[in-house]
Amino acid sequence: MPDITAVRTALADQRVETPSWGYGNSGTRFKVFAQPGVPRTPHEKLDDAAKVHEFTGITPRVALHIPWDKVDDYAALAAHAEDRGLELGAVNANVFQDDSYKLGSVCHPDAAVRRKALAHLMECVDIMDATGSRDLKLWFADGTNYPGQDDITARQDRLAEALQAVYERLGEDQRMLLEYKFFEPAFYTTDVPDWGTAYAHCLKLGEKAQVVVDTGHHAPGTNIEFIVAVLLREGKLGGFDFNSRFYADDDLMVGAADPFQLFRILHEVIKNGGLAPAAGVAFMLDQCHNIEAKIPAIIRSVMNVQEATAKALLIDAEALAAAQADGDVLAANAVLMDAYDTDVRPLLAEIREEKGLHPDPIAAYRASGWQERIVADRVGGEQAGWGA
Repeated sequence: MPDITAVRTALADQRVETPSWGYGNSGTRFKVFAQPGVPRTPHEKLDDAAKVHEFTGITPRVALHIPWDKVDDYAALAAHAEDRGLELGAVNANVFQDDSYKLGSVCHPDAAVRRKALAHLMECVDIMDATGSRDLKLWFADGTNYPGQDDITARQDRLAEALQAVYERLGEDQRMLLEYKFFEPAFYTTDVPDWGTAYAHCLKLGEKAQVVVDTGHHAPGTNIEFIVAVLLREGKLGGFDFNSRFYADDDLMVGAADPFQLFRILHEVIKNGGLAPAAGVAFMLDQCHNIEAKIPAIIRSVMNVQEATAKALLIDAEALAAAQADGDVLAANAVLMDAYDTDVRPLLAEIREEKGLHPDPIAAYRASGWQERIVADRVGGEQAGWGA
């Protein structure tokens, strides 16, 4: 049976990074739905993130997206985060929202456009230096829409050249996390479409380059837990983006569409040592909340991760190994299902109370009056959102 003390310790020590952009307005390509009280500045995003951490107790880091979170003084922004019990996490580059990137960024056939994109990536490393951030997270929308549009191999060469330049700029304690996505916005080829492509580039670069697995960036039916297991085995899983999707992309709250998949993934994470701080895996929400209230949605997402993690920690590893060794297919599956069917909410409520937190973070937030306060105070100015 699992050591319940070890389970409690792992859950108490768990950390999930929240995304600055998750606090702003967002939508689909058809419409962005504005909500009252949405932050107008990166500083106000951090204020909201501090509330999430106050009620969950496991979200002390906030990821930035540049230029959406561009400020004149990044050291001051880091100090603002520290004043609110937070620290700045991954710096996410944006090489997909400029008109010049229509045919790609670092893979663009025009060297001038590639230089522009590379300059932005270098700027992001400068920001990491100023904020103390460890991780540079890279996702490229680069690709082609039509057969013959560009040379597939040449685009990989351009990508490799840019990644090498950024890699050499990284500090000793900094990392490059390369994300992949199998399609969109390009509809014929995508330059980093899968974990194999990302892994191949990271392997060639070196130890400071690792792969990010985003749960929303796979074709339906993809066995994400297999990818996680292989990357952990190879020591190349640097980050994990939590979200959920039913058809494509990744804007639903983590665990919303398939909580059993989240449980299976976290089982592989735990079994292969990925949850331990020494593994260095950055666990982060990467979600936009289109129709639901921002802060409660982020809190609920954190709780979903906690619940899936708790269930995965409760798997009887000895019983599972014995069933696997005996070739007892049904018994092995039953071990997993017994853990998944466990109601872990009382356990998590106890752990929160032991940490001095309210047992129900959502109820605590609703009672705090923060939502009413920000709706009243954040009048005027330009709300943060997609592209802002």
